[in-house]
Formats: sequence, C-alpha cells, structure tokens
Amino acid sequence: MGLYLRPRTIEEAVAALAAHELTVLAGGTDFYPARVGRALDDDVLDVTAIDGLRGITVAGEHWRIGAATTWRDIIDADLPPLFDGLKLAAREVGGAQIQNTGTIAGNLCNASPAADGAPVLLTLDAAVVLQRAGASRTVPVGDFIRGNRRTALQAGEIMTAITVPQRTTRIASHFLKLGARRYLVISIAMAAGAIEVDDAGRITAARLAIGACSEVARRLPDLEQALIGLSIDSALAQRVRAAHFAPLAPVDDVRGSAGYRIDAAETLTRRLLSVLAGRITGAPA
Repeated sequence: MGLYLRPRTIEEAVAALAAHELTVLAGGTDFYPARVGRALDDDVLDVTAIDGLRGITVAGEHWRIGAATTWRDIIDADLPPLFDGLKLAAREVGGAQIQNTGTIAGNLCNASPAADGAPVLLTLDAAVVLQRAGASRTVPVGDFIRGNRRTALQAGEIMTAITVPQRTTRIASHFLKLGARRYLVISIAMAAGAIEVDDAGRITAARLAIGACSEVARRLPDLEQALIGLSIDSALAQRVRAAHFAPLAPVDDVRGSAGYRIDAAETLTRRLLSVLAGRITGAPA
C-alpha cells in the first residue's frame, strides 16, 4: 500500500485531502473487491477513527446520518416510520458482514446504478453534506449522483453526513428489490416510496423512485402528481400507468433486458403502493 493516513478529526481529514490525492476508505466493501489480484498501492485516507462521523441524530429540522454510519447501525436504530424504507434497503445490502462494515456514504460515493440506498434517499428528500478545507456545501442526493460511478464530489472534498428533513405528517415508507435470487444479489430493479396523508386520509405528498433501471435512481414525478389528493386505499396501485416510467432508461445486461426491467419496475411500484396504503390504513397489503 502507498501512503496511509488515519485522521481523528474532519479538519485533519480535509487538510490531508487538500495536500494529497487520496482514496477515502470507510467500510472498504467496494474498495477491496475492486482490487483483488493486485497490490494495494493506493494512497488511502481511512476515516474510521473520526469522531462524530458515525451515528444518527436530530439536528434542527433535519435528521443527520453520519457518513460513516453502517447499514447495521441503521437497522438497529430506533427511528420513526419515515425511515422504514431505508431500514429495509439496509437489510438488502449484502450479508451481515457487509452490513456491519459498509457505510451509507460509501454506497452513495460508489455511485453504482444498483446502489440500494439511492432510491430510498431520493424519496426522503435527502441531501449530502460535503466538506473541504475552509468550506462546506449541501447537495441534494438527486444532484450528487451524476451517472455510473460519477458524483458531484470535487477534489479535496469529503462527505460528512446525509441529512433528511423531519416530517410531522402521517407518513409511510417502503422499499422493494428484485434480484435473480432472494438474498445477496445485485438489483435488477428497485422501487422505493414515501407517502404522506392528512387527517382525512388524502395524500398530500408522494415521492416514488426506481433504482437499477437507469444510470442513476430516478423519481417518477408524473405518478407522484397523479396521487396527490387521492384517498389512501387499496385501489392506489391501479393508478399506475406505463407512461409514468418514461424517466427511466434501463440497459440490457446479464441481469435483465431493458424491457424486463421496465415491466419489473411497474410491478414493483404497484406492490409498493399497495403496501404503503396498508401501512397508512392498517389494512393488510
């Protein structure tokens, strides 16, 4: 291995990034598999010793998820229904060993089209906090991931947190994933959603996203708009139309054809809406 640094503060980390071209390492669940069979000669910035970079807290009007928070941390955390979908996604990220070490920021920075966390975070209106020496900025998740393995992260920057707005309305969230088998598999298609309702049971906000069916996870704005004002009931899934999936641009690969992915996304979305309606009304999906 080349240069190896393990700072204990954010300030030390960003100073090191300003002085050197470094690969940021947290859980390492993408870093090490990508280097099997060759010497580890990367210059590395290991962030696992930085205080405050791990954990989930409330900060003002937002929830703050530290960048080094692991999927197991998310699974075990006592969180409101807003985060049900994220917890379900966390359980789909590899096996127990990966969940124990893989981090939410690593999942975003790796920017895989099949990243399990991305569609859920879109439905939470999440943003990432990026810090460099002397400055920081906040970028919506939808703007941060720009393509396959491409992000808005600039030289000298490190992700320190993911923020999620708090919600005071009745809300339900969910996540579904389709793979070639039930567990330990890369997604063919994913659907995530969060729905808010008023006291009369009418939908006031709907956020739906599809993953693994484009270079980046995509929201479904036309379907979201079509749901606003509707009563939350078992017929919600019947509102889904093929035209609602126009934002998607799936590829043909070994896991599935483009046409299959579109069909799968539509089916997952119908199931997702049925589950969300059941969560709100208390009826079985």
